Amino acid sequence: MEPSVEVEDREGGVRVLTLSNPARRNALNDAMLARLDAALEPAPHVRVLLVRGAGGTFCAGYDLTHLGPPGADGRLPDDALVECLLKLEHHPVPSVALVQGAAVGAGFDLAASCDFRVGAPDTVFLMPPAKLGIVYSPEGLARATRLVGLSRAKQLFLTARKLDAREALDWGLLDACEDDAEAQAFALCATLAGHAPGAVSGMKESFGLLSRAPLRDAEQARLRALRATAFGSEDAKEGRAAFLEKRPPRFTGR
Repeated sequence: MEPSVEVEDREGGVRVLTLSNPARRNALNDAMLARLDAALEPAPHVRVLLVRGAGGTFCAGYDLTHLGPPGADGRLPDDALVECLLKLEHHPVPSVALVQGAAVGAGFDLAASCDFRVGAPDTVFLMPPAKLGIVYSPEGLARATRLVGLSRAKQLFLTARKLDAREALDWGLLDACEDDAEAQAFALCATLAGHAPGAVSGMKESFGLLSRAPLRDAEQARLRALRATAFGSEDAKEGRAAFLEKRPPRFTGR
């Protein structure tokens, strides 16, 4: 079965986006991102988005076989991911992540890009870029910081610690954790879809504007340079190899 993002428009204006890549626990790749990006195009009949993973796992991250050094054109290997998640975060209609099982790396960031997160008791969040030799995107770092605060965001990204469902709920990363997470997530979608679309979208945009301060050009360039250096490093290559070979990485600082 080819990796895909299944799109289903349900009655009441709920668009369900299901990640399906069973061989890699729903890890995202470029083809899936293109499909997700297309499904995020605004449509008059869509009032709320629900994002979930097939088979009891939300998303195990970005498929590391698709990552490598920056391209000759200056694009970073995760630029498509960053752009797609910004599109989701700034989508005019609200979004709900139904998080079951693992939400790792890009899966963590995908859930964080949604307006609400409903988790199951087996939910686990993990941010591993420090283990992979990667400087995570400033958009993703800012997103996590807005959700859990600076100190806790540093814990997640710099120590790569796992966060179980109970802790995620305590930290505000999850809005709810329920045995019947799927039913709760769809109930929330029904509530959101039942309100005035213009009011909901207008307030969502207002919250977004109030919560962000744009970086200066020089700061943007510095952040990008740091990430480009990391993506092209030997440690990034070693981190990817160790992850795929299921062994501890041997970093050298190069």
